[in-house]
Amino acid sequence: MAAFCVHALTALGAAVALAAMREGAQGHWVAMFYWLGVALFIDAIDGPLARWLEVSRLLPNWSGEILDLVVDFLTYVFVPAYAIIESGLLLPLAAPFLGAAIVVSGALYFADLRMKADDHHFRGFPALWNAAAFYLFLLQWPPLASTVLIGILVVLTFVPFHVLHPMRVVRLRALTLTLVVVWAGLAVYTLMMSFDVSFVVRLALCAIALHILCSDAVIRLRRRFLA
Repeated sequence: MAAFCVHALTALGAAVALAAMREGAQGHWVAMFYWLGVALFIDAIDGPLARWLEVSRLLPNWSGEILDLVVDFLTYVFVPAYAIIESGLLLPLAAPFLGAAIVVSGALYFADLRMKADDHHFRGFPALWNAAAFYLFLLQWPPLASTVLIGILVVLTFVPFHVLHPMRVVRLRALTLTLVVVWAGLAVYTLMMSFDVSFVVRLALCAIALHILCSDAVIRLRRRFLA
């Protein structure tokens, strides 16, 4: 029963995605991000719980991995894609095509058996479109710049650089987990302020994102040049 409850917790993320979608459809973007934050929290705890309770051994007929991918597609890709194209932050003519590119590339990424490296890094931009949407609302760039950024992220989905998995990558784990906690606090504060936050908060959020995206590439380049 405890093992099945972990699957039910994961599946609850789908209901959270629906709640986020309803808020987004009404233009309540801050409320939508709160719900996506709840989904992010569920996704952060269901994996460790499943491993602790040995869910795959106790319930061999239920695939937690497939269930997780289904829910993650909704919360990480589909709902954020809607927000990105309906928020008015992109060029109007490009927005529908980029929305289609986001969901198609996200679906292909989740189906790629190579999406995680042996050391648990993600390969390519890991379809974190909920984060991408959050930063679009945070930075409020001109539509052309935001459109270019989204296009670049779609392309990076298929580029085999490594991105930190905050919960699974061993190297720099203490630093990464500390930064994730700081990021979560700053993100909640940003939502409480309806994205009207200081330059320092924006800078800190961007620096943490760069650490997640680029730290492995920086380490590899450093090793190559010092070898």
